[in-house]
Amino acid sequence: MLPQDFTERMRHMLGDEFPAFLASYEQEKRQGLRLNPLKTSRERFETQTDWRLAPVLWAEYGYYYDKAFAPGKHPYHASGVYYIQEPSAMAPARYLDAQPGEIILDLCAAPGGKSTQIAGAMRGQGLLICNEIHPARAKILSENIERMGIRNALVTNETPARLAERYEACFDRIMVDAPCSGEGMFRKNEDACEEWSLEQVAICAERQDEILEAAAQMLKPGGRLVYSTCTFAPEENEGSISRFLAKHPEYEILPVKKSEGMSGGRADWIQGAAAHIEDTIRMFPHKLRGEGHYVAVLKKTGERGQNGAENVPAWELEKGITNPARECRDYLSFEEEYLKIRLHTEGKLIRFGDQLYLAPQSLPALKGLKVLRAGLHLGSMKKNRFEPSHALALTLRGEQVRLSKNLASDSPQIQAYLRGQTLEAEGEKGWYLMTTDGYSIGWGKLSGNVMKNHYPKGLRIS
Repeated sequence: MLPQDFTERMRHMLGDEFPAFLASYEQEKRQGLRLNPLKTSRERFETQTDWRLAPVLWAEYGYYYDKAFAPGKHPYHASGVYYIQEPSAMAPARYLDAQPGEIILDLCAAPGGKSTQIAGAMRGQGLLICNEIHPARAKILSENIERMGIRNALVTNETPARLAERYEACFDRIMVDAPCSGEGMFRKNEDACEEWSLEQVAICAERQDEILEAAAQMLKPGGRLVYSTCTFAPEENEGSISRFLAKHPEYEILPVKKSEGMSGGRADWIQGAAAHIEDTIRMFPHKLRGEGHYVAVLKKTGERGQNGAENVPAWELEKGITNPARECRDYLSFEEEYLKIRLHTEGKLIRFGDQLYLAPQSLPALKGLKVLRAGLHLGSMKKNRFEPSHALALTLRGEQVRLSKNLASDSPQIQAYLRGQTLEAEGEKGWYLMTTDGYSIGWGKLSGNVMKNHYPKGLRIS
């Protein structure tokens, strides 16, 4: 049952459209997944599956899939080939229009759908800072960054205000997928419906104002800020943007092309609407194949710098390891023996205890930050040896390693591997990149005729 206060407000907002809106709640929710361009292409994926997919109009790599399939249980999901995501939620990152080489912030990033979409557009170049204020959700965010094979991301667990104190005018683009009352997810999530109230809407609107204030300080002149929610409440959508623009004349709404089914923002739903509020985007479930969403694209006045060295913000950089040959000898030996690429030349090596990371060159100094992931986790520096991480496996391709073993995605062997079982195998002893249909999925270590399983225990299926 929809809350009465919610239905009355929507009846007033939508008028003649309200019956169609209400009827949409009797329809099944749409199922979506988004391909990871760091791993695959549309053409390759479509030839490998028979899932009766249909493209999402507003997301380059987005698909609807039939509910008869279970992509979350397929080995491709464990390989990070795709991210399961509600179709409307794919729109905000598309409008952020991230480019390779930029410095980008996803301020409210968990569970990671928009961060991983942004990272795909960046193609491993530049720096993506993914932040989440809640520790448990930040951990899930970090896990999804790992699964999708992303090398150039810093995952932090900070308040927006603390980041704003540290990173004034530092980012080319900022995504603010703000915590909201969740009205757009009522059809998908019954808990959101039960927790809703008019008081909760007001609390969320106040919180959104605070988050936008922090974001405003961190964007470079000429930069782009995308604000999104999954609610219908005007107070949290057109209202949040209008209140923000009234305080920040250096920002303006940027008109963007809308996909079929998208509506414009409505000035008549709030008091004191900002100029051009109709250029923001409304997504309603009775008008398109997705849940409720709102998106506003803002630009900060001023000239943007070009990509490259001059685009790096004026923050103190993390120094990294100064003498890798001495401090990371065992890793470099592993790289020389098992990899066909020289990863350590693509960034800076950083060590936390016995854990080794490869970070982007533009990584800020980490002292004082709550950091969950500082770039790519390479592995552990054990006594007189190096043990590669699961994250390293997921970022590699078969042609980048010297030893690999492929397991068909529909084979008993891949299921055995995902359960943590050892496999029979022949070949040269040592570390093998395990792949499924050519997609990396983890490590195995061959000794004799036994492939020892190094798939993480916490990820194994029962």
